[in-house]
Amino acid sequence: MQTALQKAETTPERKTKATWVQMKKMKGLYFMMLIPMVMLFIFHYIPMYGILIAFKNFSPGLGIWDSPWNNFEHFKRLFSDFLFLRALKNTIVISLLKIVIVFPAPIIFAILLNEIKNEKFKKVTQSISYLPHFMSWVILSAMVIEVFSPQRGIINFFITLFGGDPINFMADKTSFVPILILTDMWKEIGWGAIIYLASIASIDPQLYEAAEMDGAGRFHKMIHVTLPSIMPMVIIMFILRLGSILNAGFDQILNLYNPLVYEVADIIDTYVYRSGLEQFQFDYATAVGLFKNVVGIVLILTANAIIRRKSEHGIW
Repeated sequence: MQTALQKAETTPERKTKATWVQMKKMKGLYFMMLIPMVMLFIFHYIPMYGILIAFKNFSPGLGIWDSPWNNFEHFKRLFSDFLFLRALKNTIVISLLKIVIVFPAPIIFAILLNEIKNEKFKKVTQSISYLPHFMSWVILSAMVIEVFSPQRGIINFFITLFGGDPINFMADKTSFVPILILTDMWKEIGWGAIIYLASIASIDPQLYEAAEMDGAGRFHKMIHVTLPSIMPMVIIMFILRLGSILNAGFDQILNLYNPLVYEVADIIDTYVYRSGLEQFQFDYATAVGLFKNVVGIVLILTANAIIRRKSEHGIW
C-alpha cells in the first residue's frame, strides 16, 4: 500500500496526465479555437505597436520607431483643444442619454415579450424587432433622412397637412440628439432583448408557481420574480455598457450628422476620424483614441469593483 506521502507525490502527476489525455481527445476543438486566437493576435495585438505614434511626432517617411518623441505633447494639447473638449462633452451627453433611455429598453421589451401567450404573434414580433440590427447604418441613415426630410419626409407631410411649416430636423440642433436616441433604440431593442429572453427562459418555473399561490398577478410576478432573476445579467451588461461610455455610436452619427449640428453631434470618434483621416494628424488622432480607451478600461474596472463590493455579481 502507498503511503500518504507517495499518494501526494503521484496525485499531481496523475492530474497532469489526465489533463493531457483529455486535451488529446478534444484536439479538434482546440484546433478550431486556435484559428480565431491567431486572428485575434495578428489583427488586434500586433497592431498595438502603433500606439507608439501617440507619443511621437510621427513622420511617415521616418516610420514609427524613428520618428522623434514628443514629450506627451499631444496629450497636453487634448485639454486645450476646444474641438476636443466639445466632442468629449457631446460623447458623454449622448452616451448617458443612451444608457438612461436605450439600455433599459431591451430589458422591458424582453419582459413584455415573455408575457405574450400567443406563440405565433410572439415569433413575428421578435423577427420584426431583430430586422433593423442586421442592416448597416448606411442603409438605415438613408431611411431616417428620408423620413425626416423637409421636402419628402412623412413627418413634414403631416406637419404641412395641418398648416405648419416644414422643419429640417436633421439640421436642427434641438431635434438631432433625440433622433439619435430613438433610432438607436429602434435598431438594437430586438437584438439586445435576446440575452434577457435567454435569462428569463432559465428561471425556475416553481418560482412563478409559488408566487401565484401567494396571490401574485402577472404584473407582480414580472416585478418580484422575473426582474430579480435576470438582475445578474443586467448588472453585467450595465458594466460593459458603462465601459463603452465614450463610444456614442460612430457609424450612426457619421452617417446622420452634418456641419450644422457639429455643436451637439460631434463625438470623439468622429473627431478622431476627421483629425486622422481628413487632416492627416495621425499621431494626434492616436493620442485621442488612446485616451478614450484608457478611460473605458478604468470605468469597467471601477464599476466592477464597486458592484462586487455591494453584491456578488460582476464580470469577474
